[in-house]
Amino acid sequence: MLTVVIGLIISSATSAIIVFAQELMPHRFGMISGVFFGVAFGIGGLGAAVLGKLADHTGIAFVYQLCAFLPAIGLLAVFLPKMAKAVR
Repeated sequence: MLTVVIGLIISSATSAIIVFAQELMPHRFGMISGVFFGVAFGIGGLGAAVLGKLADHTGIAFVYQLCAFLPAIGLLAVFLPKMAKAVR
């Protein structure tokens, strides 16, 4: 059950990440969306293969324990650049 909740939280951040990237490059909306979705699905596919191979060698319990710490990577968002406020 906790895995489902974590997955929903992570997937809800995707749109915020894309909007942030589009603000950094305002005239390239399509390119930013395509790059982000392409990279996300590519890394997801590679990650699934790597985790499967790791599960074969160490066991599925270890992989579940490892994946429990993956959402902590989101703490790196502290280092994102601050956006300047729009002049009105």
